Amino acid sequence: MKPRVAFICVHNSCRSQMAEALGKMFASDVFESYSAGTELRPQINQDAVRIINDLYNIDMNETQKSKLLTDIPEVDIVVKMGCNVVCPFLPSKHEEDWGLDDPSGKSDEEFIKTAKAIEEKIKDLQRRILKNEINLS
Repeated sequence: MKPRVAFICVHNSCRSQMAEALGKMFASDVFESYSAGTELRPQINQDAVRIINDLYNIDMNETQKSKLLTDIPEVDIVVKMGCNVVCPFLPSKHEEDWGLDDPSGKSDEEFIKTAKAIEEKIKDLQRRILKNEINLS
Protein backbone atom coordinates (compact mmCIF):
# COMPACT_ATOMS: atom_id res chain seq x y z
CA MET A 1 0.00 0.00 0.00
CA LYS A 2 1.35 3.40 -0.97
CA PRO A 3 1.85 6.00 1.74
CA ARG A 4 -0.68 8.82 1.89
CA VAL A 5 0.69 12.35 1.87
CA ALA A 6 -1.33 15.37 2.99
CA PHE A 7 -0.24 18.83 1.88
CA ILE A 8 -1.76 21.22 4.39
CA CYS A 9 -2.13 24.92 5.05
CA VAL A 10 -4.86 27.04 6.57
CA HIS A 11 -6.94 27.86 3.49
CA ASN A 12 -6.32 24.91 1.16
CA SER A 13 -6.69 27.17 -1.87
CA CYS A 14 -3.24 27.73 -3.35
CA ARG A 15 0.08 26.05 -2.42
CA SER A 16 -1.43 22.90 -0.93
CA GLN A 17 -3.70 22.52 -3.97
CA MET A 18 -0.73 22.97 -6.30
CA ALA A 19 1.17 20.31 -4.34
CA GLU A 20 -1.75 17.87 -4.50
CA ALA A 21 -2.00 18.30 -8.28
CA LEU A 22 1.76 17.95 -8.83
CA GLY A 23 1.99 15.03 -6.41
CA LYS A 24 -0.64 13.21 -8.45
CA MET A 25 1.19 14.08 -11.67
CA PHE A 26 4.77 13.24 -10.68
CA ALA A 27 4.57 10.75 -7.81
CA SER A 28 1.31 8.80 -7.99
CA ASP A 29 3.38 5.64 -8.49
CA VAL A 30 4.97 6.17 -5.05
CA PHE A 31 2.40 7.98 -2.88
CA GLU A 32 -1.21 9.16 -2.78
CA SER A 33 -1.64 12.94 -2.64
CA TYR A 34 -4.23 14.88 -0.66
CA SER A 35 -4.55 18.50 0.37
CA ALA A 36 -6.59 20.09 3.14
CA GLY A 37 -6.85 23.02 5.50
CA THR A 38 -8.78 24.32 8.49
CA GLU A 39 -10.88 26.77 6.46
CA LEU A 40 -12.73 26.21 3.21
CA ARG A 41 -12.60 28.59 0.28
CA PRO A 42 -15.41 28.77 -2.31
CA GLN A 43 -12.86 28.08 -5.03
CA ILE A 44 -9.19 27.36 -5.54
CA ASN A 45 -6.99 30.42 -6.15
CA GLN A 46 -7.62 31.11 -9.84
CA ASP A 47 -4.08 32.38 -10.46
CA ALA A 48 -2.78 29.03 -9.16
CA VAL A 49 -5.31 27.21 -11.38
CA ARG A 50 -4.17 29.18 -14.44
CA ILE A 51 -0.43 28.74 -13.79
CA ILE A 52 -0.71 24.99 -13.10
CA ASN A 53 -2.79 24.64 -16.26
CA ASP A 54 -0.26 26.64 -18.29
CA LEU A 55 2.78 24.78 -16.94
CA TYR A 56 1.45 21.24 -16.52
CA ASN A 57 -1.85 21.08 -18.43
CA ILE A 58 -3.78 20.21 -15.23
CA ASP A 59 -7.14 21.92 -14.62
CA MET A 60 -7.41 22.04 -10.83
CA ASN A 61 -10.97 23.39 -11.14
CA GLU A 62 -11.87 20.00 -12.64
CA THR A 63 -9.73 17.71 -10.47
CA GLN A 64 -9.82 19.29 -7.01
CA LYS A 65 -11.81 21.31 -4.49
CA SER A 66 -11.11 23.00 -1.15
CA LYS A 67 -11.17 20.39 1.64
CA LEU A 68 -11.04 20.40 5.43
CA LEU A 69 -8.64 18.21 7.39
CA THR A 70 -11.61 16.02 8.32
CA ASP A 71 -12.45 15.45 4.62
CA ILE A 72 -9.35 13.38 3.85
CA PRO A 73 -8.36 9.87 5.01
CA GLU A 74 -5.71 9.16 7.65
CA VAL A 75 -2.27 9.95 6.28
CA ASP A 76 1.29 8.75 6.78
CA ILE A 77 3.12 11.96 5.88
CA VAL A 78 2.11 15.57 6.54
CA VAL A 79 3.73 18.36 4.55
CA LYS A 80 3.07 21.85 5.87
CA MET A 81 3.38 24.36 3.06
CA GLY A 82 4.67 27.22 5.21
CA CYS A 83 1.83 28.78 7.13
CA ASN A 84 3.64 31.78 8.70
CA VAL A 85 1.12 31.28 11.51
CA VAL A 86 0.28 28.14 13.44
CA CYS A 87 -0.13 25.40 10.85
CA PRO A 88 -3.02 22.98 11.23
CA PHE A 89 -2.23 19.72 13.06
CA LEU A 90 -2.85 16.34 11.48
CA PRO A 91 -1.56 13.10 13.03
CA SER A 92 1.06 11.30 10.92
CA LYS A 93 4.18 9.14 11.05
CA HIS A 94 6.34 11.84 9.46
CA GLU A 95 5.95 15.60 9.22
CA GLU A 96 7.90 18.32 7.45
CA ASP A 97 7.47 22.00 6.67
CA TRP A 98 8.37 23.17 3.18
CA GLY A 99 8.27 26.83 4.22
CA LEU A 100 6.94 28.17 0.92
CA ASP A 101 5.73 31.77 0.74
CA ASP A 102 2.14 32.22 -0.39
CA PRO A 103 2.14 33.71 -3.91
CA SER A 104 -1.49 34.89 -3.61
CA GLY A 105 -1.89 38.45 -4.86
CA LYS A 106 1.60 38.44 -6.38
CA SER A 107 2.89 38.26 -9.95
CA ASP A 108 2.71 35.27 -12.30
CA GLU A 109 6.48 34.93 -11.84
CA GLU A 110 5.94 34.28 -8.12
CA PHE A 111 3.32 31.61 -8.90
CA ILE A 112 5.66 29.98 -11.43
CA LYS A 113 8.53 30.06 -8.91
CA THR A 114 6.28 28.45 -6.28
CA ALA A 115 5.02 25.79 -8.71
CA LYS A 116 8.57 24.87 -9.75
CA ALA A 117 9.71 24.73 -6.10
CA ILE A 118 6.78 22.42 -5.29
CA GLU A 119 7.62 20.22 -8.29
CA GLU A 120 11.22 19.83 -7.07
CA LYS A 121 10.10 19.11 -3.50
CA ILE A 122 7.57 16.52 -4.74
CA LYS A 123 10.29 14.74 -6.71
CA ASP A 124 12.63 14.87 -3.70
CA LEU A 125 9.92 13.46 -1.41
CA GLN A 126 9.27 10.70 -3.94
CA ARG A 127 13.00 9.85 -4.00
CA ARG A 128 13.26 9.84 -0.19
CA ILE A 129 10.24 7.53 0.13
CA LEU A 130 11.66 5.15 -2.49
CA LYS A 131 15.04 5.07 -0.70
CA ASN A 132 13.32 4.47 2.66
CA GLU A 133 14.86 7.67 4.04
CA ILE A 134 11.55 8.49 5.74
CA ASN A 135 10.55 6.21 8.61
CA LEU A 136 6.91 5.23 8.16
CA SER A 137 6.79 2.30 10.57
